[in-house]
Amino acid sequence: MSRPGRDAAWGSLVTGLASVAVLPVAVYLTRFSERYELLHVGFAVPLVAIMGFVAITLARRARRRNALLLDRSHGIGLARVGGLLGIVGVCMALAALVALGVYGLIEYVGSRE
Repeated sequence: MSRPGRDAAWGSLVTGLASVAVLPVAVYLTRFSERYELLHVGFAVPLVAIMGFVAITLARRARRRNALLLDRSHGIGLARVGGLLGIVGVCMALAALVALGVYGLIEYVGSRE
């Protein structure tokens, strides 16, 4: 029998891992592509942010469901790790947005001279 909190905890963990892994994998794959440059990785930033928020939401759902159950030991650690990975994914997306913004500003200032 499946436990509702445990399913959300596993979903949070998997989504959090994916949110943390997408940007580095995209950057790595640009090294082998003739068509895509490093700047094209910016298209993955919204995906990373969405997956991070989904991981955080699933972790909260898992913790709430586990609080209602009598046996609270199922999935608490998974939910914590998934939520932390989701937070890291959102922070990575924000850092990538700042990097893209600085790059755009430098390109704009450089083109005016």
